[in-house]
Amino acid sequence: MNARVQNAVTGRLSLRPPQAESLARLVRSIEAAPGLLGHDQDLAAILASLKAEFPTLEDFEREFPSLCFSLATGVGKTRLMGAFIAYLHLAHGINNFFVLAPNLTIYNKLIADFTRNTPKYVFKGIAEFAQQPPLIITGDNYDQTGAVVQDQAMGFAHDVRINIFNISKINSEVRGGKEPRIKRMKEVLGDSYFNHLANLPDLVLLMDESHRYRASAGVRSINELKPLFGLEVTATPFVESTRGPVPFKNVVMDYPLARAMEDGFVKEPAAVTQRNFDAKAHTVDVIEQTKLEDGVRLHEATKVELLTYARENGVKVVKPFMLVIARDTTHAGQLLALLESKTFYEGRYEGKVIQVDSSRTGAEEEEMIARLLAVESVDEPTEIVIHVNMLKEGWDVTNLYTIVPLRAANARTLIEQSIGRGLRLPYGKRTGVAVVDRLNIVAHDKFQEIIDEANRGDSPIRLKQVILEAPSADDNKVSVQVGSNAMTRLGLADAPSIASAATIGGATPASSTPAPVFTTERERQAARVVMEVIGKYEVKRDLVPTSGALLNAEVQAAILAEVTERLKPAQGELLAGVDVAIPALDLPAVVAKTTEIVVKQTIDIPRIAVVPTGEVTTGYHPFKLGTLPNFQPGQREIVGQELRTNEQFTLNREAGMREQRFEDYIVKKLIDFDDIDYFTQSALLYDLAGQAVLHYQAQNYSESELHEVFDTYGTELARLIRAEMMDHFWEEATEYEVQVSRGFTELKACNYTATAGQTAHHFRETVSELGRIKQMLFGGFARCLYPLQKFDSDTERRFAVILERDASKWFKPAKGQFQIYYKLGTEQPEYIPDFVAETNSAIFMVETKARADINTPEVKAKAAAAARWCKHASDHATTVGAKPWRYVLVPHDEITESMRLSDFLRFEVKI
Repeated sequence: MNARVQNAVTGRLSLRPPQAESLARLVRSIEAAPGLLGHDQDLAAILASLKAEFPTLEDFEREFPSLCFSLATGVGKTRLMGAFIAYLHLAHGINNFFVLAPNLTIYNKLIADFTRNTPKYVFKGIAEFAQQPPLIITGDNYDQTGAVVQDQAMGFAHDVRINIFNISKINSEVRGGKEPRIKRMKEVLGDSYFNHLANLPDLVLLMDESHRYRASAGVRSINELKPLFGLEVTATPFVESTRGPVPFKNVVMDYPLARAMEDGFVKEPAAVTQRNFDAKAHTVDVIEQTKLEDGVRLHEATKVELLTYARENGVKVVKPFMLVIARDTTHAGQLLALLESKTFYEGRYEGKVIQVDSSRTGAEEEEMIARLLAVESVDEPTEIVIHVNMLKEGWDVTNLYTIVPLRAANARTLIEQSIGRGLRLPYGKRTGVAVVDRLNIVAHDKFQEIIDEANRGDSPIRLKQVILEAPSADDNKVSVQVGSNAMTRLGLADAPSIASAATIGGATPASSTPAPVFTTERERQAARVVMEVIGKYEVKRDLVPTSGALLNAEVQAAILAEVTERLKPAQGELLAGVDVAIPALDLPAVVAKTTEIVVKQTIDIPRIAVVPTGEVTTGYHPFKLGTLPNFQPGQREIVGQELRTNEQFTLNREAGMREQRFEDYIVKKLIDFDDIDYFTQSALLYDLAGQAVLHYQAQNYSESELHEVFDTYGTELARLIRAEMMDHFWEEATEYEVQVSRGFTELKACNYTATAGQTAHHFRETVSELGRIKQMLFGGFARCLYPLQKFDSDTERRFAVILERDASKWFKPAKGQFQIYYKLGTEQPEYIPDFVAETNSAIFMVETKARADINTPEVKAKAAAAARWCKHASDHATTVGAKPWRYVLVPHDEITESMRLSDFLRFEVKI
């Protein structure tokens, strides 16, 4: 039961491996110490049990059991808290939770993330919370209704109650020995809310960023709640003291930043300076100005890389911003004036800078917060954020790429405080493009100190521990190769074990796999050779235009002759020293039966290629360039070094030959690309380069600065322009020839990753844990051409039920079966359809898609390529007397078992 709930929560919430491991450790904790769930706790006994389970656990450090889960910033601690709550409620019936936030920022963030229909809702996917979501009770509304305290049988609609409080507010209320407001009597409640919570039989305490308030007076007051146990989450499991950091003693899960970087969950932080920069030779003001200017150069270079990446890969555009850390509010105001002034890059950042600190009040504060919360939007103009000490934990953005610290701090503090805000990845994973995956810390005056600190043995960036745990059955994954039904029927592949489906109408659907037709090793060896020979006939289209032609007497005789010839040496070896009483191998019968099974268990898939003939011309339609980055002139060479790998990179101006025309800088870089021909495209190239030149001339650069910009950034501009050109590419030929090289192709084996020893589920079995469906194997088919299949969604499983009823044959193709390719940006990925099904009159190629995705560019490109292939296949079919092909793109919400396969023809895509 508990394992099932654990797997369900992990799958439904799509937990990352560190989050899933944390949940697994909570499950192990409760299994090892069941006393955690009761109020009459023997603290020493529980601690002893858990110390045996977790070597890093020394002490709870509280008056109740408390376990710390340390996960690096950017890995997802809030979602983990959601997983904890969901599991404890579903597995153990716990309904009451008390969540502590360290400050107002995180307090508001937690309220938003635990509230349904918000962008980062932590319970998305938990079906039990869909109709009856948890009641969110906050430090601002807990005393506004008596129902939350009285908990009357019919007056409370919510099973789960999540109380979210700001510990910093409680700390301010208890100064001078006062009682916090939560402890004070309220007439409307009939008691204090604190006493109500303390009397609950199942209260669990969750502490976000617990390192921020571990020993505060507010937490000591919270101890009196006497929860069942506490769960702490933090990225820094230690408390600062005058003698240095004091590590937590109750850590049961430690996933440090080093592992998060290595596993690709966060950006790679890098310290940046200028080549040969000597901080001692410059005043503080000069160093500050230089760092700001170089920060902007990095920011603009990053902006163009992100834009190019988005266009080349057809993904959302990410607008980066730069964070400047000021000394105090006065300094922040001065920086704001400087960055928006005409003296700083000709005022190009006027209106694009916000100051975030405590100096703002009233309407100014509201505007500041609104702009800060919208900084990830490409439509919001902010590109530079200045702050003093206001933005700490809880400000989750993915588009911070450049940090310029101007506040005095030691190297360790710079590393820990600076990188924490910029580690999150905008696409959720590394892209493989260094600039897109990197966070830059501009630290000219602290560069070497930061590098040295990062190379220390106890650095949070490099420090990593690996502790081997006892193996678990769920960790034992295997690669499963599933051969076609033909291979299973011939006895050349093992038949899978399939769980029986629930009875329907008093009868269980037929699901037994027929016994193999060949049972002896001699027969199987002969059948393997027959399969090899049949494979050679795929390319003999004149003799065998379809698989059915393999049954012709002439073809059967030819196959038998070749198989006999191949088996002669093997037959001699098999008979040597063997009792001659063993029956002779009936080779003609083996050939006939093998061929018959192959034909019955095959849908003829031709191999089609479209080849242009005659004169082929290509080009690009004229277009207007999109947004261009604000490249800045600058003679200085910037040097950066990644803190984890110590790899260096540079951003510098490579002075080249001075061109007569500004456009020449760009055009000469464009024609370096193999797919751009100067002689046929020169007019377009100069038109596009001219658009770029006009853009930068409007920036009021001097002539020498323009030469410098185009000389320095010509390569980046060319890459950006080429990415846009690919969207306007065309190709024409005198005519195209469709070449069919094979009339049919052998079904490729499917490869799946699955848990070892898993029994396949019957395809008619209703799946209750939809988040786990991708981990399941399904079988029990009567008409599928494979004994096992994997489904990406329950929609696909339900569509398979329809195919089992209405199709004569069907299957889910493996990669490489069709070799259909479509254009996506500059790439040409392979398209693998969801299903192929044959009926009495046609062959269907089917794609099931969420309705919201039907009109996306990628789905349209796939559909166009597939529909074109089906037309060519149908044209070929008319020449050989085969069935036509139809491509249908079905919205997921149209798939119900009451539908017939023919009903989906209204979704057919034609060319």
